[in-house]
Amino acid sequence: MENVLIIGAGAAGAVVAKKCAMNRDIFKQVHLASRTLSRCQAVQKQCKSEITVSEIDAEDVAALTALIKRQKSDIVINMALGYQNLAIMDACLEAGAHYIDTACSEVRNKAGFTYETQWPYHERFREKGLMAVLGCGFDPGVTNIYCAYAQENLMDEIHYVDIIDCNDGNHGKAFATNFNTEINIREITARGRYWKNGEWVGIDPLSISRMIDFPGVGLRKGFLIYHEEEESLVHNLRGLKQIRFWMTFSDNYIKHLDVLQNVGMTRIDPVIYKGVEIVPLQFLAFMLPDPSSLAINYTGKTSIGCIMHGIKDGKPVSKIIYNNSDHAVCNDEIGSQAVSYTAGVPAMTAALVMMKGLWTGKGVFNAEQLPSKPFLEEVARQGLPWHVKDVTPGSESDIPAELPAA
Repeated sequence: MENVLIIGAGAAGAVVAKKCAMNRDIFKQVHLASRTLSRCQAVQKQCKSEITVSEIDAEDVAALTALIKRQKSDIVINMALGYQNLAIMDACLEAGAHYIDTACSEVRNKAGFTYETQWPYHERFREKGLMAVLGCGFDPGVTNIYCAYAQENLMDEIHYVDIIDCNDGNHGKAFATNFNTEINIREITARGRYWKNGEWVGIDPLSISRMIDFPGVGLRKGFLIYHEEEESLVHNLRGLKQIRFWMTFSDNYIKHLDVLQNVGMTRIDPVIYKGVEIVPLQFLAFMLPDPSSLAINYTGKTSIGCIMHGIKDGKPVSKIIYNNSDHAVCNDEIGSQAVSYTAGVPAMTAALVMMKGLWTGKGVFNAEQLPSKPFLEEVARQGLPWHVKDVTPGSESDIPAELPAA
């Protein structure tokens, strides 16, 4: 295997293309395609080695299939929107290409996201002798692999997991999202939930928060939300009793979000304006700064990891595995802010370890179902080093298992 096709030229897709272009010993041919050719051409000019580009409708299975065959792509990295996952998976099956994405499927005019529409593709990929890796950005993706590493090396059973995600950066804008606006706002305005003792517990959006000691950043307020890696991890971690996901949002972000919700700008259903059908959230996304434009003068860093409690040889063990990424350092390397960098580098790394034969299989897999060590060794070389530290239960670096009533 040596040819890769990247679908999507947004902020994270640009990172994938640029990093592939920096690893030409593995990726002999790199092709970037998206619905907007000019975006692909802009990325093409910034790559350190030559890539090819084209325009594509990521929901047109026939056109996608033809493109994959024309490029003789061995692996397709889907950096498009969750709405397009199934069409791209269908095209990979038709054309005989392996598949990677960074987020699970969504429906355009319906809130929520799930792997339940992608997992049924397992038999079809298996029968074709193809591999599909779902959710291999950072979270989901690297966070899943941190859990896999802990299960393989640190704990016999993992009982409690808290996935923590902090962007402690400042882009200098009044209001902007660090990745696709539509996906970002849909995610955080939906009802939250977490998994406890074999069932899902639902909560109102952003109704539970607490101060969390994020490694490399310090104490910041994290909000309990639902995130898709929980959906697969509950099936793949031995002994799991509870899993939660926490993400930081500044007071300024919450203030703007409240106003936008109150005036109806976060609606995902169409409205008629002067005879034209528009979706308010899509119009908002058009008006806000493009996430790929935020890198210049972005300061601060991210802190993303997994706090895990379990047992090893019958004794309690508590660990955190995490990464810090600096916005300015990411910009200096490839002209990206850290949120896009941490999403794009893992997807490229997944393709790289597949091409090296370090990740193999037939069917559909979530990242935690694959060997952790080769991926983590490679992703560190590619710019996302990881760290393992002990956690003292009950300390500032821990999060209590019991939550206040929602």
